[in-house]
Amino acid sequence: MLNLIMRRIVTTLVTLFLISVVAFIIIQLPPGDYVDAWAGKKTQGGTIITQAELNNMRVRLGLDKPLYQQYFKWIGDLMKGNLGFSFEYHRPVAEVIGERLSMTLLIAFSTLAFTYILAIALGVYSAVKQYSIGDNIATVLGYIGLATPGFLFALILMYLGQKWFGMSVGGLFSFKFQGAPWSWAKFRDLLGHLWVPVVVLGMAGTAFQLRTMRATLLDELNKMYVTSARSGGIPEFNLLMRYPVRMALNPIVATLGWELSKIISGAPIIGLVLSLPTLGPLYITALLDQDIYLSGALILIYCILVIIGTFISDMLLMILDPRMRMKERS
Repeated sequence: MLNLIMRRIVTTLVTLFLISVVAFIIIQLPPGDYVDAWAGKKTQGGTIITQAELNNMRVRLGLDKPLYQQYFKWIGDLMKGNLGFSFEYHRPVAEVIGERLSMTLLIAFSTLAFTYILAIALGVYSAVKQYSIGDNIATVLGYIGLATPGFLFALILMYLGQKWFGMSVGGLFSFKFQGAPWSWAKFRDLLGHLWVPVVVLGMAGTAFQLRTMRATLLDELNKMYVTSARSGGIPEFNLLMRYPVRMALNPIVATLGWELSKIISGAPIIGLVLSLPTLGPLYITALLDQDIYLSGALILIYCILVIIGTFISDMLLMILDPRMRMKERS
């Protein structure tokens, strides 16, 4: 186990380095830079800006230097714990991200928990009650979840919430709690709004994992070891949970990192639609403004979350499947 953890740490560091190189290059691919984006906004407002002013601004921000020098400056600051300075917000990147990171993590891991708890429960029920009314309903809902785009589902929930319940489902807080100190009332208000982005972001993943759990468990239930255990007089519920469900969880757990990456990749668009105070809308704005240090830091944070999800997935697989532990020892 310790050897696996050490290998994962080394692999993670190498992966993050390669990601930082690729991310910095991709950020610089669009024509122009932050100064050009800033000048475009000012020009639309009727402000006249000279080329000399733009050149001076590039020198002040360090954008006049070659790409490799900009990268090494950025990566050197990262190794010192400095995420850089946001051109657009005129503040350190760490402060800009820190204001939204907690809500982003709350939504991401709440969605992950919602996805797996609901998918596993419905998948087990559908497999045990194959072709029943409940199984057919879960199948139909699964197909709808896979076929409906997240942003469209978000718009539908916003309309239904306003039309039927007279509530605004945009954002994470009601107007009177925005900027207010934390209290029990504000926490309840958060829970009243949190379910919308969680359901929207977890809808497709829940549908996919439900189908995977159902198919895998049905395959396990038809194997000889289940028949032998059942003939030995083991109670049905104990038999189900001890053997088939445990084995059927392997492909579900193996996709935890991938599922987290899907949640993260869908978060920016859903965040814009629902006006969420998360990193998603901030990431899109940073890319549009070509705020290189802010967008680069956000890409690294997203990648770190995916790597953490994959690491947790590997650890859970070793706990669930003895064959993984035997392979590690060998």
